Amino acid sequence: MNATHDTEALASTVVTMASQATWFIEQPTLLGHQTVKSFEADFRAFIEQMIPQIEKLAAAQSADDVAANVALAAIAEARSRMGEPEAAGLQGEVERVERLARSVVSLVGHHDSLAGLRMCLLCDRLIDGDDAWEPYDVGRPPGGAARSGRVHAACATRCR
Repeated sequence: MNATHDTEALASTVVTMASQATWFIEQPTLLGHQTVKSFEADFRAFIEQMIPQIEKLAAAQSADDVAANVALAAIAEARSRMGEPEAAGLQGEVERVERLARSVVSLVGHHDSLAGLRMCLLCDRLIDGDDAWEPYDVGRPPGGAARSGRVHAACATRCR
């Protein structure tokens, strides 16, 4: 595999997991116990994979780099959430796994920021350094936080 292919494969996995975590968080009804356990396993495996990558990226920054320090704080929070014991009842388990899902979303953002990766919000493909892109703001998702980012110029043209 070449470096570009490795980066695209990682980017694809990152986008997939962020999408799954966001979907899980936004569910209006309780999911079944087995489904929740399956998501938990996926989120745990992903977090365990991302932590050393983010730590490596953060270590390459200066000691006073704000983005690196915030990423390290997010890692500490993710580790804390990974250590939470199984909760009583389905509602408790869903809430516990939601916290893991929130760590997935957080770690993805920190990884992308530290790695300098930018994903197209319309096609979910990597925006390479020489790709033409435009800023893009997505409406307000649940929770009220604006989601903004970049899109390929070609994707923006197709959507107009």
